[in-house]
Amino acid sequence: MNRPSILLTTAALALGTLVPLIGAGPASAAPVSGGTAPASTRGPLATAGHSHPQVLGVGGAGAYRIGADLAALTAAGRIGWTATACGGVVHAGATGSWAGVLILAFRDGRLVEVGTATAPPRSPAGAMVGMSFDELEDIYGRRGSLIRNDAGDAEAYLVRVGSRVELFTGHPIRPGVGYFQVGPASFVERNFRQGSTC
Repeated sequence: MNRPSILLTTAALALGTLVPLIGAGPASAAPVSGGTAPASTRGPLATAGHSHPQVLGVGGAGAYRIGADLAALTAAGRIGWTATACGGVVHAGATGSWAGVLILAFRDGRLVEVGTATAPPRSPAGAMVGMSFDELEDIYGRRGSLIRNDAGDAEAYLVRVGSRVELFTGHPIRPGVGYFQVGPASFVERNFRQGSTC
């Protein structure tokens, strides 16, 4: 088996999927504003000089709190795009100062995951995308641990906070953290360990 070739192919596929999500949502994303200006260009969230908090914790970030209602966030102009997945999951993009920073996942209309491939934001402890797993060990000590998925082909750093987790997954083309996500362990950790249900 030619492992470097497989790694490069995997990295290219991952970047080909992730870059559109971070920039403007996937090609299949549906604008939620019905053809009007994107939500990120309307209202007080787009005010010059506005800055978001630089922290993403297990409760979420800003208006994007775990358990928040998709319909309410959409009505408030805080959702820029959506893409329906399977199993009642909808992926969405944040607006305002969080646009292009946060990727959201809703299950049955409730926010169950907030993630980012950018730095900042940082975790409350100071961990972020771009750090090595050794740096995460230094920050979290015994509060976190390096885990592998059930297939044994991916690793991540997991920090439990009650029934929720901070999960730092690997970068597709270099060692260390490429994605940082938070939410209930029953969704975030399960999806990493077992993969998507469909």
